[in-house]
This record gives sequence, C-alpha cells and structure tokens, in this order.
Amino acid sequence: MAGYFKADLVENSLLKTLRAFLKTMLDMDDIRSILVPCRLPMKPRIMPMLVSDASYLANADPIAPSFPLNSARIVSRLTRKTAGGVLAVVLRPCEMRAFVELVKLNQGHPDDLILVGLDCIGAFSNRDYAGIADRHDSDFSENYCWNVLSGKDTKTDGTDQTPACRTCMQPVPDQADIRIQLFGSRLEDGLCIQAGSEKGEQRLSRMQLKSSERSLQRDSAVEQVIRVRQSNCENMIAEVEQKTDSMEKLNRYLADCVNCYNCRVACPVCYCKECVFATDVFCHEPYQYLRWADRKGAIKMPTDTVFYHLTRLAHMSTACVGCGQCSNACPNDIPVMELFKSVSLRTQKIFDYQAGRDVQEKPPLTSFRENEYEDIVG
Repeated sequence: MAGYFKADLVENSLLKTLRAFLKTMLDMDDIRSILVPCRLPMKPRIMPMLVSDASYLANADPIAPSFPLNSARIVSRLTRKTAGGVLAVVLRPCEMRAFVELVKLNQGHPDDLILVGLDCIGAFSNRDYAGIADRHDSDFSENYCWNVLSGKDTKTDGTDQTPACRTCMQPVPDQADIRIQLFGSRLEDGLCIQAGSEKGEQRLSRMQLKSSERSLQRDSAVEQVIRVRQSNCENMIAEVEQKTDSMEKLNRYLADCVNCYNCRVACPVCYCKECVFATDVFCHEPYQYLRWADRKGAIKMPTDTVFYHLTRLAHMSTACVGCGQCSNACPNDIPVMELFKSVSLRTQKIFDYQAGRDVQEKPPLTSFRENEYEDIVG
C-alpha cells in the first residue's frame, strides 16, 4: 500500500495545513474524536487532547518539539473496549511502536482506530521545553520545524533535544495508516501524505485530496537523519558500557535513585496492574534492615534501587521502544534511557526482534522457535 496524496499549504503555514487536514478528518461522519497534541489555553505547554469539536483544533500543534508523555498508554485505555465510533490519533513513531507492543499484550485494539503519524523531528525534555516555551512566542513550533527540516541546528537557546531523540533511528511512522511526510518533501509545494494501509487509503480517498508521487529526495533525506542518529547512538552505547561495566560502576550510575518509580509509571509498555516492587515482597521488616546494617556496617537507604532497575531491564528490554520517557520523568536526572536503550538494542538484536515493528510478530520468549539458540541448546 503506497498511495500518495497532497494537501495544499494553507497560508504558507505547515501548522495551519495540518490543522485543516485534521479538521477535514473530524468532519467525517464516522470519526468521533481525534487525539492530538495541543497547546494548553492556560499555559504555553503541549499536552495530548481528545478533540470532538473541530474549533478546538485551532490549538493543535503536532509539530511542537515537546513530548510530555508517551500517549500509547492513553490510546490503549481508549481502545480496550468499543467506544462507539472511530477514533483518529496523531502519534510519534515511538508512540506507535509502543502501542503495537500493547496490542500484542491485549492492552488495546486497533480495530476502530486511524493511526496518523508524522516524521519525527525530535523533542526537548519537559524541563527544557518549559523554559523555551516561556521565552518564545506561539510561532516557535513552526519556525523550529522549518529550521530542522532545512538542516539547521536542532538546538534552541543553547539547549539540544533529548538523548532519546538524538539517538532514535526510527523517525518515520511506518506503523501509521496515514503517514505525513516531512523529510525530503518540498513543503512549499504542499504536504505529502502517504497511505500506509488499506484503511488509510480509503480514508484519504474520501477526503478528496490531490494525488501525488513520492518525493525523489525522500529516501536520501531519511537516510541522512538515520545516519546522524546512528552515530550518536553508537557513541552513547560506548559511553554507557564504559560507565556500567562492573557492579561498582553500575551502583555509581544509579546512585541518585530514590525509588520514586517515576520511570516505571512513565514507561508506555510497563503495563502490569500491580508491580512486584509495590507489593509486600519489598516491604521489608524493620529487623531485616537492622540485620543488613549490622552485617555490612552501613547500608544505603532506600534499598533495592539497583535491583529495581535490573528487574525492569529483565522485564522490558525486549519491549523498549527507546522513547526516553523514563529519563524525562526522573526527578534526579539519572540517564535511565541511555542504560535501557543500550541493553534493549542488544537484547532485541539477539532475538532478531524490533519492538513495535509488526503487530503480527510475537514477542521473544512467548512462543517456541525450533531453530533458536542452537549454539546453546544443541
């Protein structure tokens, strides 16, 4: 499926064009609501909003370099049961991959869903974006997007995007029913939109858009983005390995952890209703702490911080999509994403698996593969 369409640029504005496109979708009789990142009316911040009244799309801002949370879990919540209508959702590529993993775990269903994705130019951390948004006017998203797409620096006011975005090698929404192409497109000639599925093809045909063709510069532009990010990723992995190649170094790496569990809460694919670390298993008796202190002379409080992260790594490394929300949520700025991504890339490579790549692809260790690990099992 590779039908191409074009939406004319509205007032030479990418943002206004996207808003008009989303309004056309929402005006369709069978689409009940659209989930899309929007500017909040009370503060210059971006949050996902479920829009059923098209007038509220005037605040839609899906190109803002802001990623306050991974919306995959929100989409899973909206699709666990039939809601009585079609829902369109505008997601980043990593959010789509996380949702695919949740679908595999029966935490959401794509049946009454239209996935709309844009090429991802990256985002700042919540803390950095808050400061940037307070210093810039409402045209910041548009200007920043044009600058990045034209090859200019991704930094603003000396601040760069998150490490997760700088090392993301999957910036294209391959899982989307409707794919809005930014890399390699001549946006001044109109917005190029690709149908990613039969569902998307039918939807775009009904919107009476002009037919178009794939940009000749598309492949090279995407490859260039991936090439830069892959280099960043390799450097990151080498640095993390050097910092964590012994238990002593790993303890130092995670020394600031206070067991707030924010990383677990922010993770889109950490879906357990009850986490073992929130049960009595790790609610130790007072005498146990005192006994450990007597044996070692002193113990760091709270305990179990390193064990917590190692357990999460064991649980999540095959499902991690590298969105970086774990680091985004950490109050002590521990580079959790760097550690998790370094491990998960290696784990997924071993299993020839890529989290969120294909909804039909079964997660590792959930099915028997006759020829798997023959060098170990014989």
